[in-house]
Amino acid sequence: MKTAGVKELPIILKTDVQGSAEVLADTLTKLSNDKVKIRILHSGVGAITENDVLLASASNAVIIGFSVRPERKAQELAEMEKVDIRLHSIIYELQDEIKKAMAGLLEPIIKENYQGRAEVRETFRVPKVGTVAGCYVLDGIIKRDSEVRLVRDGVQVYKGKIGSLRRFKDDASEVRNGMECGIAISNFNDVKRGDVIEAFVTERIAAEIGVA
Repeated sequence: MKTAGVKELPIILKTDVQGSAEVLADTLTKLSNDKVKIRILHSGVGAITENDVLLASASNAVIIGFSVRPERKAQELAEMEKVDIRLHSIIYELQDEIKKAMAGLLEPIIKENYQGRAEVRETFRVPKVGTVAGCYVLDGIIKRDSEVRLVRDGVQVYKGKIGSLRRFKDDASEVRNGMECGIAISNFNDVKRGDVIEAFVTERIAAEIGVA
């Protein structure tokens, strides 16, 4: 598309009567916004045909059937060409599904959820493991599968994953506020006394498309 950053959802629309085709084409086009544009490549009346499937395959379009069905050969061709056919008979359900499809075109938002932090009190070199930080958990919780950032004097030095989490000599799945533990960070050994290890998890959230 000419507009930088705007993504497009091409649609082929087949309906039972011409009036429905006009109303639905207008309804779906109005869902477009500054992030995702709905483009009706073709609208028509009657069953979904092989020609509809071929057009969808060539243009990466979704076929929407409203109160109609695909012909048997068209269904077989769609499965072979991996063309998405969506069949509906209720307008608001169709609108909801298109909104979800639009959201799927946008890059997901990556959100960090803070878990806890630990202060490095001592460091140890362990064969085959690397540097292990002897830590005290200042608040929250540190989990074995947490992502972590190493902070030194208020500056992030490294961001990665926990390679090992131990309580005394035992592996631990989590360590809570007020406990001591040993933390090894995967592929990173430059840990020093006084560093702070912050634990978090990242969550992928579907981007909002801003349509009512």
